[in-house]
Amino acid sequence: MELLHAQPYLPLTLLVFLAGFVDSIAGGGGLITLPAYLAFGLNPALLLGTNKLSSSMGTAVAAAKMIKEARFGLDFLFILVVLAAGGSYLGARLISLVPPEAIRYLLIVLLPPIAVFLAARRKFGLADTSRARSEASLLRRSGGLAFGVSFYDGLLGPGTGTFLAVGFARLCGYDLLRATALAKLLNLVSNLAALAAFLWLGAVDIKLGLAMGLAGMAGNYAGAHVALKRGGWVIRPMLLSVSAALLAKIAWDMLK
Repeated sequence: MELLHAQPYLPLTLLVFLAGFVDSIAGGGGLITLPAYLAFGLNPALLLGTNKLSSSMGTAVAAAKMIKEARFGLDFLFILVVLAAGGSYLGARLISLVPPEAIRYLLIVLLPPIAVFLAARRKFGLADTSRARSEASLLRRSGGLAFGVSFYDGLLGPGTGTFLAVGFARLCGYDLLRATALAKLLNLVSNLAALAAFLWLGAVDIKLGLAMGLAGMAGNYAGAHVALKRGGWVIRPMLLSVSAALLAKIAWDMLK
């Protein structure tokens, strides 16, 4: 009987693991987990909060593993974390002032050029050219991205990790491995801020979130291991796939 009772959780567990694997490399795990939770039968009122709990656990694993290897200075990371937290908080506070449709139209404009750019630049992000810029320039560019994209994350959120990774590689010259490591850390900060709000509101299925968080942690660990081993050769095509999937989902939501 216990085995039969556990069976509905098996597909959800596998999907959350897959989402963690994909998310650790290129972001976009929510494209998998949100429909999976709904198909499982989770109360829609608990959907976003429960997803934030499980995804935060997984992202923490990927962020810790990748940041350790990326070797950024602690002062630099602290400044970016503060800016990301501030941007996410401000975005969440202003969410009622910006129609979600406006953000979706903006994504429709932004995502195709990103996908085309990733498809055309086959060697994008394979080499680290950040040393060609001064520390002050890197801090300005990285700080601007951390605040701006986290502000967007507070407003809406889809594709945050993808935007951060591509932005850090394109504007700062980091290779995709270091760019993705930074994206994971800042995405975690934003997720934790949102999770705190959902917990305060009681909009989280804590037991399910913790259980699926373990699957997400396993998926993120496996994905981070692959990313560290293969670097930009696996991250770039995954970013392209996630960008295309995100564009398709937004277009579908707008047409429904």
